[in-house]
Amino acid sequence: MLTFAFLRVFRAPAVNVVILAAGQGKRMHSDVPKVLHRLAGRTLLAHVLATARSLAPRRIVVVYGHGGEQVRSAIGDDDLRWVRQEPQLGTGHALQHALPELDRSAPTLVLYGDVPLTRRTTLASLRDAAGDGVALLTVELDDPTGYGRIVRRGEQVVRIVEQKDASAGERAIREVNTGLMVLPTGRLAGWLARLGNENAQSEYYLTDVVAAAVADGVPVRAVQPPAAWETLGVNSKAQLAALERIYQRGIAEQLLEAGVTLADPARIDVRGTLACGRDVAIDVNCVFEGAVELGDRVNIGASCVLRDVRIAAGTRVEPFCHIDDAEIGRNCRIGPYARIRPATRLAEDVHIGNFVEVKASEIGAGSKANHLAYVGDSSVGRNVNVGAGTITCNYDGANKHRTVIEDDVFIGSDTQLVAPVRVGRGATLGAGTTLVNDAPEGQLTMSRAKQMSVPGWKRPVKRK
Repeated sequence: MLTFAFLRVFRAPAVNVVILAAGQGKRMHSDVPKVLHRLAGRTLLAHVLATARSLAPRRIVVVYGHGGEQVRSAIGDDDLRWVRQEPQLGTGHALQHALPELDRSAPTLVLYGDVPLTRRTTLASLRDAAGDGVALLTVELDDPTGYGRIVRRGEQVVRIVEQKDASAGERAIREVNTGLMVLPTGRLAGWLARLGNENAQSEYYLTDVVAAAVADGVPVRAVQPPAAWETLGVNSKAQLAALERIYQRGIAEQLLEAGVTLADPARIDVRGTLACGRDVAIDVNCVFEGAVELGDRVNIGASCVLRDVRIAAGTRVEPFCHIDDAEIGRNCRIGPYARIRPATRLAEDVHIGNFVEVKASEIGAGSKANHLAYVGDSSVGRNVNVGAGTITCNYDGANKHRTVIEDDVFIGSDTQLVAPVRVGRGATLGAGTTLVNDAPEGQLTMSRAKQMSVPGWKRPVKRK
């Protein structure tokens, strides 16, 4: 018997998104356009775009100006509609440029390319509150200096007045405009056409459409976010640093709630995604970039940097290790001071010790390189011991060559393996060997100068 369940699908109301990203950011004191500065490893604009896309909008329009093609090329998404604002004459002027790209049957959500932390749920509430009218995202601040004030008549919002144009009474208002709003697109053309620039900055303010909406009898509603930091923008490096800490604290709280042990929640940086199993412990000052996965009982020591890494259960990474684009097996021991470079794959129970570098290599189960070694472009079998000071000489000045080390090999200290070369199963290489030909399996291979002593030799004396 087959049973069919019929589910009613609820679709979120359609919306356009306009992201205003034309600002210069003079206070950043940088040649990098403001919206391309990075927070948690991604540009400010990328954060805003990710949240905008989570609403499944009909269209996303980015209004850009300062930085020009540098902004477009840095983002490079095909689903965006780009509009250049030149010159920059205010937020109302920016939306005038975006208007031809909008679907007039859907309302328009206005976001800012330098306000990266607004949550999807907050924007959805703002969209839903608008209905057929206008919705503003507002917050109440103890110190509202610099913000446009929300002027009400009773409960009704009647207009927004900018700080420079506000009277003394209006400057005392603590409820401020964040700039984020939802507007009925079909009415925008008329409202924007009525904007003037008779104000302290001689700009066309988008906020003036609120008064136009009230004059036309369109309801204006205000929505406040759960946290004021959702509305904070970036105008300086100090503000960028403050938002970075807010973001990272949020990530730390999520990790703690999931059962991850953090030595200090204030000293962890996640610049991508970090997925953790059970009983994972992370010491201070660790940085996680790209996509990182830590299996059960993984322990990460202090001051490690992990980028695009997958680490299986039970592995311990000692302090000051750098691991990049690698897969680490179960119950491995890495570091301290180890560097594992891209395209490296370690099987279970592998030991990579202090000042060992591994690059583009596979190392089999139970193998060890515990001290001062370089293993590059190599295939290393099971239960191999790589002695201190060993290096694979994989580069001839023009091309890379591969070294193959089969199972159960013992490599003595200070050995150089000049690739391409193969070390047979169970072979032993004597300390100080420079291997230029294949080493047969099961045999001792060594090359070293004959030791000699010179009788009567005297050490030179320094001349006075």
